[in-house]
Amino acid sequence: MNRKFRNLDRTTPLLLGAALVALTAAPVAAQTASVPPADEAGADEDIVVTGYSRSLQEAIDIKRDTIGFSDSIVATDIADFPEQNLSEALQRVPGVTIERDKGLGTRVNVRGLPSEFTFVSINKLATASGSGGRDVEFDIFASELIQSVTVQKSPTAADEEGGIAGSVSIRTARPFDTPGLRLVGSAEGAYNSISEKIDPNFSFLASNTFGDFGVLVSVAKQQRTNRTDSNSGINFRPISRWTDRTGANRNQAIAVLQRDAGVTFTNDLKNRIVFLDKVGDRVYQNDQDRLGLSGSIQYKPSESFSLAFDAFVGSYDTVEDEYDAAGYSASSNSTLETIHDFDATTLADDGIIVLRDVSYTNTQHEFLSKEYVNETDYRQFGSEMNWETGNWKINALGGYSGARKTLDFANLKHVAYAPSRTRYTENGGETIPSANPRTIDMYNAPSSYLFEAYETTRERIKDDKYAAQLDVSYQFDTSALKRLNFGGRYTRKTNEREYGEEKIQGPTRGSTAYINRRTLADSPLEKVTDIVGGKAYQARDLDWAQISNEYARDFFRPAGFVTPFGDANYYKVKEETLAGYAMVDFEFDVSVPLFVNLGGRYLRTAIRSEGFHQIQNPNGTTGLTPAPVSSEGRYDKFLPSFNAHAELTDSLYLRAAASQTLIRPALTDLAYKRTASWNDFRFTDGNPNLKPTYADQWEVGVEKYLGRGGILAASYFWKKIKGVVQNELTGTVPDVTKYNANGTIDGVYDFDVYQPVNAEGSYTVSGVELNAVVPFGMFADWLDGFGVNANVTFLDSSLTGESDLDIATSPIGLADNTYNATIFYDKGPLSLRVSYNRKGLMWSESSATCIRCTAMPMASSTSRRVTS
Repeated sequence: MNRKFRNLDRTTPLLLGAALVALTAAPVAAQTASVPPADEAGADEDIVVTGYSRSLQEAIDIKRDTIGFSDSIVATDIADFPEQNLSEALQRVPGVTIERDKGLGTRVNVRGLPSEFTFVSINKLATASGSGGRDVEFDIFASELIQSVTVQKSPTAADEEGGIAGSVSIRTARPFDTPGLRLVGSAEGAYNSISEKIDPNFSFLASNTFGDFGVLVSVAKQQRTNRTDSNSGINFRPISRWTDRTGANRNQAIAVLQRDAGVTFTNDLKNRIVFLDKVGDRVYQNDQDRLGLSGSIQYKPSESFSLAFDAFVGSYDTVEDEYDAAGYSASSNSTLETIHDFDATTLADDGIIVLRDVSYTNTQHEFLSKEYVNETDYRQFGSEMNWETGNWKINALGGYSGARKTLDFANLKHVAYAPSRTRYTENGGETIPSANPRTIDMYNAPSSYLFEAYETTRERIKDDKYAAQLDVSYQFDTSALKRLNFGGRYTRKTNEREYGEEKIQGPTRGSTAYINRRTLADSPLEKVTDIVGGKAYQARDLDWAQISNEYARDFFRPAGFVTPFGDANYYKVKEETLAGYAMVDFEFDVSVPLFVNLGGRYLRTAIRSEGFHQIQNPNGTTGLTPAPVSSEGRYDKFLPSFNAHAELTDSLYLRAAASQTLIRPALTDLAYKRTASWNDFRFTDGNPNLKPTYADQWEVGVEKYLGRGGILAASYFWKKIKGVVQNELTGTVPDVTKYNANGTIDGVYDFDVYQPVNAEGSYTVSGVELNAVVPFGMFADWLDGFGVNANVTFLDSSLTGESDLDIATSPIGLADNTYNATIFYDKGPLSLRVSYNRKGLMWSESSATCIRCTAMPMASSTSRRVTS
């Protein structure tokens, strides 16, 4: 599905117009620096390094000049970050890994910690991406628009608080970065081997300086098609699905456990005997359109004064089609029929028994045609002034960052009930016919599938952030005290969300007769690989037919149909923070030069959350009704910091740092909202009373700077993290009516209520980080141009995930080790790179989960996913 870009912003033509005026304002010759003839250059002139080698050298220079621990990547030209998006470029930074969604980098992890522990800013302004959390969705940003990225791993008091793992500081280009006229463009095409499509990518940068003024504009446009074939990750559910009920299904489950597995059921085992919940085969087709534009107008009359206005705007639109054929073995009207294989040893330490291969009496087979439409517009405008007068330096900045996101989801669902056998093998999970004579071949029985529902949801998110900061420093001429730095910062963040659902049951909504007679065979069916295009199904030798999302949208959404927003799902959270800080820099000569930075930051944060809360119907009838509610809260904190380094020799540095920092809870967790998981008999609420997660941390390291732009570095870091946000059971709601898809009442149940809370106690995280950039030319002249850029991070963490069974697990996204390596050749006009990235997960979302155990690792589980 091809989608055209919408109009971005009225600012876009203004920036383009300003760029054209600036580019034609001065002749090219006047903007070109003169180059001395070869005989005037002198024998001792430095070698000019360009391309990737120059990028590495500039990044190493930034690291060397920083008082604390940091690493950077630098784009010497627009095409030096040719990755699919910004997160793909960031994975080259030591200690940085990325999370992927169907092959595309999305979020960034620093030092193996979850992405919500990382603070992100663009041009010193906190970045909005529409996620509602503290983590940033990097896939919306084109990497070609970025000039440099610095990952600050040990904060100073002047750095905006918010990153326990680290802070990612992104900087876009300005015209005086490279004075004169500069025109750079690139075009490339990437071939997708499964979808058999070519993805175009274009970028262009134009920059000019004329006198004291400069203008820069850059544009990046990318289209990408990604197809992923998957035969299910392994998902488990506890036997309490049936044993918590009464009747024949409960009795049969207990009897089969005794007969086939020798397990005498007790109530203590109901959440420790688990079976495969839902497995099947899926094809995803994801079409992406990304457009980004950055611009800068800069006034720089001297080296002591600069005033810049920066803009960063764009859009990111995706349409994902998912075609899913699955067997839901945990249907409420089913139970165990025969246990063919089970595992009581892999997780014996936690008392968990895994039913690996089971025939079920009445599996719910599902054919799902799902469509996800995501439209994101983002924009950021900021102004920065830098002024030096005498011993004083003044930096002032202010700006706005905002994102608008619209999500539209649809799911066409057909269901067939029949006995089936579900198991997992070395190649993943599968559902096959069982020995029961009523069984079906779920992939080839369209007349058995009854239409159940066409479900739609719509979500609209507004994410706005404003900030202003004044930073003043005074340079002393004394021998020890070198600098006094103080300043303040104000930020205001608002996240607003509207959400609605609509379930359509045919042309006449709620028509039971229509539901009972319409089957999957009554709609036009196509092979899923014909719908999405490309090669045959890659996960295994299989083919099946479904209803296309294009037909479903046309048939089930009449003209003028819009999914309505509901009051019960609305929330708005506003957060205001006022912070002040002070730092002093010292320089001592204690046989070696020693540089010390001491500082402290005080912050005060006020929060207002408003929305709706579900309460019992006031008239005493069964059910819930939304009621408006709001809450206000505040907290304050003092955060000290220490950074130092000693120059043992001209090329050998010893660094140390210690600080206290925090990460605030996600705005979505602070919001008054309630989401229902009807199959799990669970409500999930927000919690406006959440406090930040704090960390005490220190680090020591050594850095050896090599000739020709090389470095060897090693460091050890330690963190003590307190107040980690986790979901916990905080109450129950009695007598909740649960409805079936056709509108009939399934039953009245007590629902558990889960909320994010600050977990008690603390966790320790420690690790070692190694980094090497080695140009091979330092060993032999014939190797000039060759080199390696490699880093590795090893993590030891006591952070735990959420488990109602008190099983020690790691949070989603935590990695115990990460590896990045690039072998490069860069000389003259030729630049070649081969990269390898590996993230060793302690825990991943593809591991097992279940209704009463939201974090349970299955060491023997496997899944097979093919993506390109």
